[in-house]
Amino acid sequence: MNLTLNNGVEMPALGFGVFQTPPDETRAAVTAALEAGYRHIDTAAAYGNERQVGEAVANSGINGIFLETKIWISDYGYEQTLHGFDKSARKLGVDRIDLLILHQALPSEFDKTLAAYRALEKLYADGKVRAIGVSNFMVEHLTALLDAATVVPAVNQIEVHPYFQQREVQAFGAEHGILTQAWAPIGGITFYRDSGHRSTLQDPVIGEIATAHGKSPAQVMLRWHLQQGRSAIPKSVRPQRIAENLDVFDFELTGDQLAAIDALDTGKRGGPEPADITLANFGMPIPEN
Repeated sequence: MNLTLNNGVEMPALGFGVFQTPPDETRAAVTAALEAGYRHIDTAAAYGNERQVGEAVANSGINGIFLETKIWISDYGYEQTLHGFDKSARKLGVDRIDLLILHQALPSEFDKTLAAYRALEKLYADGKVRAIGVSNFMVEHLTALLDAATVVPAVNQIEVHPYFQQREVQAFGAEHGILTQAWAPIGGITFYRDSGHRSTLQDPVIGEIATAHGKSPAQVMLRWHLQQGRSAIPKSVRPQRIAENLDVFDFELTGDQLAAIDALDTGKRGGPEPADITLANFGMPIPEN
């Protein structure tokens, strides 16, 4: 299943994510994902595993894999972001990146964010990337960006799952042709486990729907994203779970089931607050190789 971005580029709706996947495990995880049928891989400069993603893709011999990566805040600024592209492309082993996005809004130094986005626009104009976008941008950040941008972001990758749905951000994106892409699409399990929050995987409402369809709770949540028009980026290092997360195209949730999942929203974010992202707290050098 593909989604068409606002510039006409087609992107597989489900991508395979490698956030928090150690570099030495990334190659095998991406290989398993490609063997399972994924054709969209999502990584980031800040993950430290772009090179292993690129190696797995190259070794697969599969053509047409959609590669998505992100520029980290330490490389914001016009020239710095152009160089950030060079670093990512070199590690991924490609001349052109399918989707390049800014990883955070960096609200405390938004001028650097705007300069970084201008660099993405330049890369897009030069054909070095097929589409550009952002990640973790809230409505105020998107508004300020759109006031200055010449290219509307194709994607805003944000935390979305049944317990945290960010409907205002999603609605703003939809109004402006920006596709919402969900990270932590099955519940931000790491964040919630660390904070003592119950897991979406054990949620009784989701469990009942899963039983009705003979599917897992994770599959139900991914289907919920797809039916509501979102892209989703599940992650795992276990081949069985990797394949399971892609097996979501042979059933359909009812309107009542979608509404029941919608009703689980707690409004509580699992990841860091976008307003708290600063170079002082989150800056780190991105290696050349």
